[in-house]
Amino acid sequence: MSSSSSPTPPADAASGQPAAPVAPAPPAEAEAGPPLAAALGRPAFRIRLEYGLESGAQQSGADLSNPLFEMLRALREAGSILRAARQLGLSYRHVWGAIKRWEEGLGQALVVWSQGQRAQLTPFAERLLWGETRARARLAPHIEALRVELTRVVEEAVSGAHLQLLVHASHDLALPLLQSLAREQQALHVALHFCGSVDALQALAEGRCTVAGFHVPALPRGSAVFAQVMKPRLQPGAHKLLACVRRTQGLMVAHGNPLQLHEVADLVRPGVRFMDRQEGSGTRLLLEHWLDEAGLSSSQLQRLPGDGENSHVAVAAAVASGVADAGIGIEAAARSFGLGFVPLVEEDYFLVCLKEALDTEPVLRLREALQGQAWRGTVAEQPGYAIAPDAGEVLSLTKALPWWDFGPQRRSTISAQS
Repeated sequence: MSSSSSPTPPADAASGQPAAPVAPAPPAEAEAGPPLAAALGRPAFRIRLEYGLESGAQQSGADLSNPLFEMLRALREAGSILRAARQLGLSYRHVWGAIKRWEEGLGQALVVWSQGQRAQLTPFAERLLWGETRARARLAPHIEALRVELTRVVEEAVSGAHLQLLVHASHDLALPLLQSLAREQQALHVALHFCGSVDALQALAEGRCTVAGFHVPALPRGSAVFAQVMKPRLQPGAHKLLACVRRTQGLMVAHGNPLQLHEVADLVRPGVRFMDRQEGSGTRLLLEHWLDEAGLSSSQLQRLPGDGENSHVAVAAAVASGVADAGIGIEAAARSFGLGFVPLVEEDYFLVCLKEALDTEPVLRLREALQGQAWRGTVAEQPGYAIAPDAGEVLSLTKALPWWDFGPQRRSTISAQS
């Protein structure tokens, strides 16, 4: 029977023992407005976001959570109130009472109980949970940028001047870790703004950042697509290239790869729902390169509506939620959601600055962080990543980029603004 029809906690499948009735105070978020069933479509039901200041070591990552979704996630994993409560460090009574209050506030059942069997989320709760996961993944880079900027403000207020380096970069899961190392070991605040590879290079050209981050596939034969779009934005002598990391890109698919997707050509099969990245991203360029090489057109993809996701994590969340069947992304993002991953290419992630910025104190400290053992150890722990053997070193632009001396370009399916 549904949990909404029972006034007392059911016998927990993990213990077999019924718990006493309880009426704990609901979480603060539950009092944000009247029941959703009565307020649907009205502004009375609101979302409140807040942040806190805490002492202790700073950690990377956007800390954004909500009691409802934490409980739903724990219940789905544990299949039992008792085990979910233990996982969350809460009591059985508290979790049961909180779920009841949320059901009343939302006007929907969240959990289905069956005597002696695992507790299961209702279809409504599954949609709600995956919707929140996707929204959080989509906004994570922006929330992280806000957290880092607030950290800088507090540090400057406490200790005075702090070296800062403005970086616009293609989305990457290792860069926030580098950001933390630079702050802790080099007293350098890296103001990191994620965008597409092409957008990052454009920001550098327009003086909106000091360092740009972009990635290119390790393709010995070069790429007409990458050469067409990136070559005009990089000038030997004027730009200085820094080695950073190497990472693996491929297909992110459902666990077990039920559709048997093994190469880019499989993405154009009828019925395969594809989640793309946004225009201007290096990953979208990579997809266009693969389609170009295979003689396929992007119009043959069954792209999901919208402008594409702005991060690897957001694409992984879309696949994990069942909204999409596949997407292109890095292995670390796929593993974080328990997805299947089909590796297709290794690529180099570079940092680049103008020649006159190379010997400035902020860039020198960034290079020291890249050359340190702590960075090497951090990268080694990330799935699908490998440290660049010359991390932090200045590279020859024409030698490091495989498409620099690419011959006569074939007609490509992508425009120079993509």
